[in-house]
Amino acid sequence: MKKFSEILASLENSDHIQKIELAKADGSNAGLIENKPGSQGSVKVYHHLFKKWGNINKDAAKDGLKIYAEHTQDAEENPGKHPNIDRLFEVIETGDVLTVSIIEAKN
Repeated sequence: MKKFSEILASLENSDHIQKIELAKADGSNAGLIENKPGSQGSVKVYHHLFKKWGNINKDAAKDGLKIYAEHTQDAEENPGKHPNIDRLFEVIETGDVLTVSIIEAKN
């Protein structure tokens, strides 16, 4: 099985993204992922999922859990440690579809 770092290296560059805003169907806030140390990998993953699926639905969430590789098991064993992975578990459990807004960095 490939490691997260290997999979991440194969995904499209996301340096141009300042943050990703996520919303539930009713428009309420479902999360914010800022492009800063500690969450840059998640920005890359969610950007990839958005480009591939158009939103974060059950299929996108399952795809995301595969991308997170070894971190997915750690998130299962330690709820709250990986909130961006926990969010994907929640989408699978609830069937909610999250809309994605990509906020580009200003040069």
